Amino acid sequence: MFVDTSLAGTVTVSTPPMNIITHALAGWGLATMLPGLSRQEKTWIVAASVAPDLDGLGLLADVTTAKTDSPLFWWSEYHHLVAHNLLFALLLSLAAAAFTWKVLLGVAVFGSVNLHFLCDLAGSRGPDGYQWPLHYLWPFSDWPAWAVSWQWKLNAWPNVAISLVLLGYVLWLARQRGTSPLELVSPHANEVFVATIRSRFPLEQRVCRDL
Repeated sequence: MFVDTSLAGTVTVSTPPMNIITHALAGWGLATMLPGLSRQEKTWIVAASVAPDLDGLGLLADVTTAKTDSPLFWWSEYHHLVAHNLLFALLLSLAAAAFTWKVLLGVAVFGSVNLHFLCDLAGSRGPDGYQWPLHYLWPFSDWPAWAVSWQWKLNAWPNVAISLVLLGYVLWLARQRGTSPLELVSPHANEVFVATIRSRFPLEQRVCRDL
């Protein structure tokens, strides 16, 4: 998402396709690679994969105050900063471990948050060419401000390609294992989704024959 506040009193918002969805699918992919997780534990990992973008909620303040005498710039000042750092990752990981009494889940949540950071480093360049730096040690230090010169734009083809690959993985898992991100919201919805996928792409039936 990108906000242009260059014109006084106006805010233009451009939202690239599948950004948050891509983060969520990446988190789901990570959760499915860890055996034996409960529905609650998977939810923690997927939520952690999108949680850093909570610092983008400042956009609401920017939009609502844009035409006032005292406009706020919370989005432009704090997005990719307040929740995109080591402290946020540690706090969320500790919360997951404390609520579930499972240290390994805390480790998985920490990995999920940092996966979000890596995705942003690779593919979150704004439409104006601005590169989002990662202030990993904020608020204790503004250094280092990590960035990569080859960072592609949010709506560039690599992000779309990654999203499609992750979506394909979701469909494959639904067919093969009967699980999908929908189970985090409603087990019944997951069952209906899996049944629909398997009706279109039936599982191979193994026939045992007496020799």
